[in-house]
Amino acid sequence: MEWLIERFRTAPDRTAFVHEGRSVSYGEVVATVAELGARLEEREVGPGDTVAVVGDYSPEVFCMLLALVQRRCTVVPLTPASVVEESVALGVSGCDWYVRFDDEGALAAIEHRGLAAESALLTEFRARRSPGLVLFSSGTSGRPKGMLHDFARVAEKFRRQRAPVVAIPFLMMDHFGGINTLLAITSSLGRVVTVADRSVASICAAIARERVQLLPATPSFLTLLMASNAHREHDLSSLTRITYGTEVMPQATLDRVRAAFPGVVLQQTYGLSEVGVLRSESRDDGSLWMRIGGEGFQTRVVDGVLWIRSDYAMVGYLNAPSEFDDEGWFNTQDEVEVDGDWFRVLGRVTDLINVGGQKVYPAEVEGVVLGVENVQDVAVHGEEHGLLGQIVVATVVLERPEPVEQVKRRMRQVCAGQLAGFKVPVKVVLSGGPLHSSRHKKVRRG
Repeated sequence: MEWLIERFRTAPDRTAFVHEGRSVSYGEVVATVAELGARLEEREVGPGDTVAVVGDYSPEVFCMLLALVQRRCTVVPLTPASVVEESVALGVSGCDWYVRFDDEGALAAIEHRGLAAESALLTEFRARRSPGLVLFSSGTSGRPKGMLHDFARVAEKFRRQRAPVVAIPFLMMDHFGGINTLLAITSSLGRVVTVADRSVASICAAIARERVQLLPATPSFLTLLMASNAHREHDLSSLTRITYGTEVMPQATLDRVRAAFPGVVLQQTYGLSEVGVLRSESRDDGSLWMRIGGEGFQTRVVDGVLWIRSDYAMVGYLNAPSEFDDEGWFNTQDEVEVDGDWFRVLGRVTDLINVGGQKVYPAEVEGVVLGVENVQDVAVHGEEHGLLGQIVVATVVLERPEPVEQVKRRMRQVCAGQLAGFKVPVKVVLSGGPLHSSRHKKVRRG
């Protein structure tokens, strides 16, 4: 990882971070990494130690990660609103040292914990004296899984320098996509713009104020952006590219974004914490078809499901059996359509609704329902049914109050013209709150 620090040294005066209006140069990043490294050495934090780093985005948190990587520690990034309970995470990963940052991003504590983890994989990895990275699944389909990565291997993908951009890292640092975005921006000597408040209005204000060029977002965030009309209230003309991933994009949302940002490149991304983020290319700005892969990645489709083999794959799960086959292929659980070199993701196998033996992909139904008058957002899931196995249920957020029967009647009329009968929602539920998590990812309650 020393190559990354050396790259920073070539542009000491260039702005690396703008955090809550405070600018930090790459020269200051290098100095802070050295300062934090000295503090870690003073505390005798060394190779093979597992270190939990708790904090939201800030230049200092990023510098601490690099200082720990330089000391060949295994880093467990956590946030105040992590996808998994802190006690559960540390029980899986262990915690020799606990590093905490305050709400302003300043270092608050370096505490010795000495909490051991019963993981043969981690014990074996420690012997390598390589820097490690532990991330966690959300646990929505079971207990959270701890994923161990070789940090140096994760970063190696960015050794080739690309054109610098000004970007907002949308995903958090305890998510592979968040780490990937930070490394991608800084390795190109670009500018990272961070905000504590990730509301639509706050993100848009930051884009306008800092002339952000790249917005990596989720489809749920873009759906909210279009519904809020915040793009009309702020000057977002600096944007040149919007990327979207982590969940299936409704075609209706993509169409609205394309109309609202006619000069902006819209790029679908694809990646998983287990294998990394693949290079991607959208067929065109209005298409959900994409070409994925790139150097270090291979793809294949087995029975309609995408499998990936990656040079940047995790070392393994800390608390679960490996899900890679003997040849290193990983089952993504994503069903896809294939057209030559192009893929279209239909949905996760675990999200499928089975209506009388027929497959229903929630994202397909959501894309149609979003076109129904007065519907601001929708989440579709399956509900058990004695005769059909499951029925389709649509939970909606309305733009203005309206009796549910009127919404249901209008929804059935629209859906009947675009979907097969078994895909049309049988039950409609009005929601008084958002249908996404704090990380702007769709929450389907079944």
